[in-house]
Amino acid sequence: MIKIGKKAPDFTAPAYFDNKFGQVKLSDYIGKWVVLCFYPGDFTFV
Repeated sequence: MIKIGKKAPDFTAPAYFDNKFGQVKLSDYIGKWVVLCFYPGDFTFV
């Protein structure tokens, strides 16, 4: 279970970045600030 103040589990997700589709992996950003933004139930781009 995910808990506030604990390390987020690693995951891979589809993404649109730099005018192309690809995959992002949370572990690629270890040691950097990351903001996770999602909108459950909506299939439009943010």
